[in-house]
Amino acid sequence: MLEDRLDTVRAWVREARHIAVLTGAGVSAESGVPTFRDAQTGYWAQFRAEDMATEAGFRSHPERVWNWYQHRRQLMDGVQPNAGHRALAQFQAAHPGRLTLITQNVDGLHQRVGSTGVLCLHGDLFADRWLDAPRDCCQLGEAVAGSPPTCRHCGNQVRPGVVWFGEMLPLAVFEAAERATQDCELMLVVGTAGAVYPAAGLAHLARSAGARVVVLNPNPSELDGTADAVLRGTSASLLPGLLAG
Repeated sequence: MLEDRLDTVRAWVREARHIAVLTGAGVSAESGVPTFRDAQTGYWAQFRAEDMATEAGFRSHPERVWNWYQHRRQLMDGVQPNAGHRALAQFQAAHPGRLTLITQNVDGLHQRVGSTGVLCLHGDLFADRWLDAPRDCCQLGEAVAGSPPTCRHCGNQVRPGVVWFGEMLPLAVFEAAERATQDCELMLVVGTAGAVYPAAGLAHLARSAGARVVVLNPNPSELDGTADAVLRGTSASLLPGLLAG
């Protein structure tokens, strides 16, 4: 039965002029990337992960929160993209303009393996930006080193370039994701439980716009009922075969 479903989805991939792919934490987990809460180890286990991911938490304890994100960045040392990441990048390279990659992940593994135009809904763990609206004097390349770095002129603090709880997704990125979703003929939802909105809403948008929706996940997800096909398995095991050719 699985092979029959795989053949069906392979045919849909061949037929689709535009494919949108939404990836979630499961894709990165196959590379050994710790989940948001799994990063709470050792010294950091005494703090709630949620308290490290709000503007209020940063303003109350900027050094602690900055150092926690440095800890998360260090956890990525030695982590490599997996076969799922590579399959997506190779398909993009072989079929320019046919696949738009939308991700909830902040680890940069898609970009590292060569995927282009990646729409990062939740930001980038390795990017920095200013906490407050930058003035003319705020230049990231000239920030004074510290935990966190600061503007040498006005004292504005540098923060991680991720989306914290209570913050809006980056508008231009989300609008681009919506356009890609509305224009696609096939959406692959890969490695996500489908519980986080508005990202999960893209699958419903694709379906309402007439696209086929396929969920690839080893476990049941909240988007299974929206899908035209559900493939039980990991991205590294399924994507290379689906996107080959």
